[in-house]
Amino acid sequence: MPTAISTPTLFPALTPEYILSFQFSSWFPKFSHRSIQSTTIRPLSKEFCEYLNSDGVVVPEGSEDLPAESTLSDEDDDDDEDAEEGQHYNFPDLDVRIRQVISEYGSVFPKLNFSSPKDASWILPASSPLKCTCPADVYLLLKSSDFVTHDLSKDSIFEGCEPLPSNSSPPYELELVLRKWYSVDRSREFRCFVRQDVLLGISQRDFNYYDFLNEPATRGQIVTAVTQFWQTNIKGKWESRGDYTFDILLTRDLSRGHIVDFNPYAPRTDPLLFTYEELLTLLTNDRSSTPLLKVIDSRSHPAATRNTPANQHNMVPFEALALSSGRDIEQFSDLWQEEIQKSVVDE
Repeated sequence: MPTAISTPTLFPALTPEYILSFQFSSWFPKFSHRSIQSTTIRPLSKEFCEYLNSDGVVVPEGSEDLPAESTLSDEDDDDDEDAEEGQHYNFPDLDVRIRQVISEYGSVFPKLNFSSPKDASWILPASSPLKCTCPADVYLLLKSSDFVTHDLSKDSIFEGCEPLPSNSSPPYELELVLRKWYSVDRSREFRCFVRQDVLLGISQRDFNYYDFLNEPATRGQIVTAVTQFWQTNIKGKWESRGDYTFDILLTRDLSRGHIVDFNPYAPRTDPLLFTYEELLTLLTNDRSSTPLLKVIDSRSHPAATRNTPANQHNMVPFEALALSSGRDIEQFSDLWQEEIQKSVVDE
């Protein structure tokens, strides 16, 4: 009798080993020649992990590329009191390592094992989002991000995985990844969905309307380029299994690409312009055809109309954040008012 073919489920079974295959240090060595220059720093000190888990946004001492301020003050007693009340952090060894990488790359953007602080991009100049030129920039992005908190706890990392005995959970070590920064044309970024070793769909990542993406010839060029890149550089080389997503940045001529990231085929990975139900239908009904490309096809597209700045309720001026360092609410208020008055006088 012929073997019965089981109906695919919405998601593959999730195990801790499967999830860990998507942390940066797991996949990058094999695909580094097709990705962005990057350096992984680990192990990270216990103090640095505590810093990332601590409340508030404090820039560690010595991490800024600014002249050191004088330690002399007319208010020594107040300074001593502040030092007792607040935790002071400094990571001189990590600062040196980050500066070495920045010296090599020119500038970097950071991430942890899985997550990048894209939700905190507002905290650095809009003209060069996520561009870090000193350790303080790196720390500031990580501390201001809600996204990276996912990587700080094994409970959140393995959420949704099949339950395992407490003593069989695989080891997990936090890592800091510094990737060479350069200006990216978001219109050429795509997320690709692979299930059971079949490339099912390709989705535009940036939810803005781009007229050229709707030209039939361009759409065909994108599908061809992504499919060829996947078949040549990824298919059969992903060790864990044939269920994953990958983000790709195409070149200006839309003929070649670079791997930006891999993510698990799981609910935690945003399907963007697809739904996972749609992808399952593609798998079960049309798995031999070319992948389906989805882009924002009009300015009135539902995804485009909701394209507002993420986490905008958390956005504060960078100057305000700098002034707040090491000061209580009353001191910050007085200084902020002084800055406003100076601005008015200057104008």
